[in-house]
Amino acid sequence: MIQLPYILALVFFLIAAWFAWRFYDLKKRLDAYAKTVRKQGGAQDPAGDLEAISAAVNALQTAFRSDQVALNAENARLATVLAQLTDGVLIADAEGRVQLANPAAGSLFGIGSPTGQTVAQVVRNHQLIEAWKRCQKTRRVEVETVELPSRKLMLQLTVIPDEHEGGSLLLAQDMTQVRKLEMVRRDFISNVSHELRTPLASLKALTETLQSGALLDLEAGPRFLERIHTEVDALTQMTQELLDLSRIESGQVQLNYESLSPRKLIHSAAERMKAQIERARLKLDVECEDSLPNIMADRNRLEQVLVNLIHNAVKFNKPGGSIRLGVETTPGGVRCAVRDTGSGIPAESLTRIFERFYRVDSSRTGSGTGLGLSISKHIIEAHGGKIWAESDEGRGSSFFFEIPANKNQ
Repeated sequence: MIQLPYILALVFFLIAAWFAWRFYDLKKRLDAYAKTVRKQGGAQDPAGDLEAISAAVNALQTAFRSDQVALNAENARLATVLAQLTDGVLIADAEGRVQLANPAAGSLFGIGSPTGQTVAQVVRNHQLIEAWKRCQKTRRVEVETVELPSRKLMLQLTVIPDEHEGGSLLLAQDMTQVRKLEMVRRDFISNVSHELRTPLASLKALTETLQSGALLDLEAGPRFLERIHTEVDALTQMTQELLDLSRIESGQVQLNYESLSPRKLIHSAAERMKAQIERARLKLDVECEDSLPNIMADRNRLEQVLVNLIHNAVKFNKPGGSIRLGVETTPGGVRCAVRDTGSGIPAESLTRIFERFYRVDSSRTGSGTGLGLSISKHIIEAHGGKIWAESDEGRGSSFFFEIPANKNQ
């Protein structure tokens, strides 16, 4: 019986012989290939050709890796841009299934993860869905604007066809603020026209009356001329305030900062309005803390704000009422307050009283241009402060503004 060691030795010998034969066969083939190359290429060296091919392959690999790195970087930049865009971006295939969506799209449409859903499931508005369908049918850019009352949004959807894949790109933009600004512009033009119409109509009527013979009337003539003078003054004031407002909003007004005592400022404004307050039979109280820090501010502009607020408190108060002026320190700076016991302001109007020409209702209309509070708001904000109002309708109003104690120049 053959022993196991002899069997193992025989197996090892056979494997070694097989590898030797494979090496001999491969060497013979390489030699034959080298002879063929020498015959075809003369003195060319096959080893040199192989080295050139190897170098070319390595160069191609290096270029491929470089292109891949650049492509990854470009994809990363594109992903960052899409993530930071405030406009919603959706990419849908030919069947209308969303393949890519940025975070803004999910936010605008109120969908957590639009990817994988259909366009109809994401936009959920028949007008927007119809716009997408029209784009898919005509292969033209479609634009649709809709209002979403439930979410208080004005949304514009632009659908752009993808000519290569048959899908589409959907760009959603929040137009709420743009629409609001457009409404403000229209309201401003309407209000200016309305405010100018009354004095101009009065001037025309007074002029025609004087031309028809009233000028020679020793009693009526001077009276009509005085009314013309009053109307011209009103127009001049409105024009000046409009110019001031325009300059302040555009940043053309340079504030003359100086170290200013709030106590002296509020007493100066009270003194300017003292005669008007007395004529209206109102009581004035001024309350100031003993130790108030100085503020860096424009004295004339802040006094203009206080005079505007006191003037409103007088105009909308009633005989026997009172006005209280106060100044106090706060963690953020110095706060001034003007409180009255007048008719008050409805809660729904508190957020709008600083708009140009805004009137709460007919009972609060009177002399003036309706620009004082708007100008005051811009002056305070130019100082880096804030202004607001509080009111209990029927029991009076309180206006506050706060100026930083240490304004960096």
